[in-house]
Amino acid sequence: MAREIGWGHGGVKRGGPKNFASSDGACYAGSRPALQNNKMISMTASAERPETQTWTPPKLSVVVPTFNERDNIAPLVEKLEAALAGIDFEVIVVDDNSPDGTAELAKDLARQKGHVRCIHRVGRRGLSSACIEGMASSSAEYVAVIDADHQHDETILPEMLRRVEAGADIAVGSRYNGEGSSTEGFSKSRQAGSTLATKLSGILTGKTLSDPMSGFFLMPRALFNEVAPGLSREGFKILLDIIVSANRRRGGKLVIAEVPYSFRRRFAGESKMSALVVAQFLGLIVSQISRGILPTSFLLFSLVGASGVVVHLGVLTLAFEVLGFNFANSQLLATLVAMTTNYILNNELTYADKKLRGRRFWTGLLSFYIVCSFGTLANVSVASVLYETNAANFLIAGIAGAVMSVVFNYAVTRMFTWR
Repeated sequence: MAREIGWGHGGVKRGGPKNFASSDGACYAGSRPALQNNKMISMTASAERPETQTWTPPKLSVVVPTFNERDNIAPLVEKLEAALAGIDFEVIVVDDNSPDGTAELAKDLARQKGHVRCIHRVGRRGLSSACIEGMASSSAEYVAVIDADHQHDETILPEMLRRVEAGADIAVGSRYNGEGSSTEGFSKSRQAGSTLATKLSGILTGKTLSDPMSGFFLMPRALFNEVAPGLSREGFKILLDIIVSANRRRGGKLVIAEVPYSFRRRFAGESKMSALVVAQFLGLIVSQISRGILPTSFLLFSLVGASGVVVHLGVLTLAFEVLGFNFANSQLLATLVAMTTNYILNNELTYADKKLRGRRFWTGLLSFYIVCSFGTLANVSVASVLYETNAANFLIAGIAGAVMSVVFNYAVTRMFTWR
């Protein structure tokens, strides 16, 4: 006697949901089938033959990176269902262990809707790495990335897909091209920062791209697979990294299609865009100029270190000249203050995607003090050897020691403080 196992509008299998686990520790919730034309997909099984399943794999995977976006997920999925009616698609929510329970809500949706999956990341954070992990998990022909906050206009996704199917290498949702607008969702400071980034990225890529800071794009998965090994996992803006890498592989002939849209106000939650994100974006540009030899995080770590020198000299002068401390105590105080400000800036800027909070902030500060103490020893040792062996004059030896200290501190704090 035949029995039917059906997939309804939401893709719910009556026999219960499936959960998938990956070797990297990410938890995947939800079933594999895509939503097909918003219609029921069914299958029959009989005692005479093995049970088989009829379903259509997704043509498009829409990756939604999240952190504290619980109230935005369900409404976004509904909007995507309406915008992509007639297209086999899936939604991949990649959540960085949000304390507001975003991952749990996404998994609940995955139990109800067969075209929703959740990758729950524990111990890994960052928008760029979340996008990479989400796209890497897709088996669809095309992949798209969209923010969870509803500021991106999901209704242009079909047009973006058509542009790529027509021959474009990548389609970008643009706030500044044609009828696009950012006036509703952008403050004046964000507008100015985005304009500056646009000009700088144009110089870097040699491409006329109106919105390089866009987090809204669509591309063939095959192209993503080509560039994925060389992409930076750091920072918040992945599009520029993809374009620069892909353009090099295409010999400067990358075809970019821009689809205009009006940037909307955030639906719920707080914006994660700040001046720090702009600084990270500028660091990415410098990293790309060096062809990845200098990681973005190392450049930002070095910049913070340079500011620490200014802080050190200022506190030293204040303690020794104004407060009347002896030199040894003045130097000790200046060193502690400089290390503390360096730690705070690195926690906010360099490692914003791994920001330490609560008790971990204080244990991280202690480990930073310890590492930097060893870094000082490395500085003095290298400089002394170079100078005493007449390999360099005192100035070159001093610079070499400082560089050694920066490299040592960066490498070790990356492993132990912000691991």
